[in-house]
Amino acid sequence: MSASDTKALTPVEHIKAASNYLRGTIAEGLADGVTGAIAEDDTQLTKFHGIYQQDDRDVRAERQRQKLEPAFSFMIRVRVPGGVCTPAQWLAMDELARSHGGEQMRLTTRQAFQFHGIIKRELKTTMQGINASLLDTLAACGDVNRNVMCTPLAETSAVHAAALRWAQRLSDHLTPQTRAYHEIWLDGKKQSQPDHEPLYGKTYLPRKFKLAMAIPPLNDVDVFAHDLGFIAIERSGKLVGFNVTAGGGMGATHNDRATYPRLADVIGYCTPSQVIAVAKAVVATQREHGDRTERKHARLKYTIDDRGIDWFREEVERRAGVRLLPPAKYAFTANSDRYGWMAGTDGRWHLGLFVPGGRLVDREGQRWLSGLAEIARVHTGDFRITPNQNVIIGAVEASQRDAIDALVREHGLDLWQSLKPYELNAMACVAFPTCGLAMAEAERYLPELMDKVGALLRRHELSGEDITIRMTGCPNGCARPYLADIGLVGKAPGRYNLFLGGGEAGQRLNNLHSESLDETAILDKLDGWFGAYAAGRAAGESFSNWTRREEIVDD
Repeated sequence: MSASDTKALTPVEHIKAASNYLRGTIAEGLADGVTGAIAEDDTQLTKFHGIYQQDDRDVRAERQRQKLEPAFSFMIRVRVPGGVCTPAQWLAMDELARSHGGEQMRLTTRQAFQFHGIIKRELKTTMQGINASLLDTLAACGDVNRNVMCTPLAETSAVHAAALRWAQRLSDHLTPQTRAYHEIWLDGKKQSQPDHEPLYGKTYLPRKFKLAMAIPPLNDVDVFAHDLGFIAIERSGKLVGFNVTAGGGMGATHNDRATYPRLADVIGYCTPSQVIAVAKAVVATQREHGDRTERKHARLKYTIDDRGIDWFREEVERRAGVRLLPPAKYAFTANSDRYGWMAGTDGRWHLGLFVPGGRLVDREGQRWLSGLAEIARVHTGDFRITPNQNVIIGAVEASQRDAIDALVREHGLDLWQSLKPYELNAMACVAFPTCGLAMAEAERYLPELMDKVGALLRRHELSGEDITIRMTGCPNGCARPYLADIGLVGKAPGRYNLFLGGGEAGQRLNNLHSESLDETAILDKLDGWFGAYAAGRAAGESFSNWTRREEIVDD
């Protein structure tokens, strides 16, 4: 018996059930020119369409004083399975950013494009432009499987190409079947036959669901942070199967011990031909047994912890008709990105570029939006969005390298060459002013904080150390702070909880050290620790491992 049999369902469950497969009154709300918003219930449904309603929190109080409604706008998230798109698709996203997105767009931690500040009357035009590029936003958000991630560059081998194909197939098989998306946004003809969701059912999943595919030795997707993961196993240069992981998730709530970040368990091994069946079985198990009475307890990690990993494995095997074998050996060495030119195995090249905060915008000396558009106009390969919000210009013919290098220099895109590892590893969520969940600054504040942290590292002659700092404006973990050497999680304006000791390859959670610290307290603590680390570390010992050996945080 599921929890929903004995407790009242959450309001979101009732909204989904009454939505007619995600239609609600979205179309009517778009036609209402009196307000810049849509109906409250519809804001839950538009998430399934890849859209969040937001308002500018910087001007909220002033608009309220003037008796004006909030400055509503919408964020649109574009699915890019595996993070790979064509130059033509990149240029289409660039055009939409210029015409509707305030001349900027963002690369997300889930290898997707994101537009902010889209006003309601331009929503439909923007959505149609996205679909015209053969990309879409369906299931980029909401209680469904979201954008399927895949390591974008694992030694540039044939294994990557094979794994990417499976990631894209998983995306296809786990996409909702409702016709509401095409009816509302693409003026699709309404069908006389009712919709049917063979995998998700009428009320979809209890909560969001995230899937990633990692290709050792890189764990840049942070596979253990996901509800479901597949770790590619290579033998003699060929993809022979996948280790299956389940039960990861970063979200938590401050001061609520019933919520917590969790690493996924490795539950077994399957062949490539079994991947789709296993994925569908995991989704179906969560659909039937996930908690629909408490959204804070609705992720797969809680289902597994409530019922046990052995029960879960057996349930997945039963539904999939697959016997999972013992996990194969594998090794991760890092979860960071690589930069500069990298040789492929097919004679082509790949150029990794660092994008500050994943924000593609033209600034003095760093014209990211224009520079990448110019590259897209001459590039014949692909673009690969990384899980760390950077971009790889992929599959470059050797004859194109000089032309692309010239464009990189001309537009100031060679920033990675002047940065230290701690700067390249830093990552933050959007937070203020648009995220309604933000409790503190993140993306806007991180550069300022990193300048001060950098000064401390230089003082202790540690600026070349491979230290990862990740910051979020709330505990939901969009920038995966709980896997960082140093995690800063917003608690209130100007105050953060401080976490230490994450694994260098995303294989270990960090632990909470201090709560509600302001900048001065954060820098004071880091100054002391950096000094002690510089003086007392063992040869080759990382900062995270040192914090655990010195029992600054629990091992």
